[in-house]
Amino acid sequence: MFNIKQRTLFIIFLFIVGLSSAQKSTTLNLPKFDHRFMHFGFLLGINSADFALDRYSPNVEGSDSLYVLEPQSTVGFNLGIISAMHLGEHFSLRFTPNLAFAQRKLIYKFQTLEGEKQYTKEIESTLINFPLNLKFKSARVNNFSAYIIGGAAYSLDLASNADAENNSTNPNDIIVKLGKNDFMGQIGFGTDFYLEYFKFGIELKMSYGLKGYDVKEDNAFSNPIEKLKSKMFLLSLTFEG
Repeated sequence: MFNIKQRTLFIIFLFIVGLSSAQKSTTLNLPKFDHRFMHFGFLLGINSADFALDRYSPNVEGSDSLYVLEPQSTVGFNLGIISAMHLGEHFSLRFTPNLAFAQRKLIYKFQTLEGEKQYTKEIESTLINFPLNLKFKSARVNNFSAYIIGGAAYSLDLASNADAENNSTNPNDIIVKLGKNDFMGQIGFGTDFYLEYFKFGIELKMSYGLKGYDVKEDNAFSNPIEKLKSKMFLLSLTFEG
């Protein structure tokens, strides 16, 4: 299920699409755009980064007092470039490397002799993503077309804390470590608007980690996690010429 921030991104996407598609065009802009072999552009995006917690085990040794563990998403942003190779009238292959600034949280609640204790572990990431997607677009109607997109991506976390020291006895100072490398499947949809000088697009895409990439350690915050996968919703504005 989508959380509130992810539903907000989806509603913003639908609002912009509805507002734009309501405007009728009388002139066919960029009539030869899709007949070229390649074109380039850039994207600006807002992301909602989150975790998918796989097979949470609340009663493992050393963590039997933990009764709540839940991920929490936050909003970040992406900057990237676009390279698109046209494979026909309706298909294109897109390589869109981008830089993403993201932050995710894990909320822990423990029941102790002193009462309930809550800890929030914030994990900041600076990601270089390398997505390769296949795009299938509808027939163009005047200056508008819709599309679906899917593929995979490799992600490198420049801010990975995998090598950080984690020897503190203070629970507030213990960190949850993530690895540097991640692989994700991607799926999404969007719309293109052919303007006078460039093509403007709005795209909503979900990326879902294909493997756990948390670093296992023997502490009360790492032990309950069997597998932690990445998850991200990205609302992008694309500018292609």
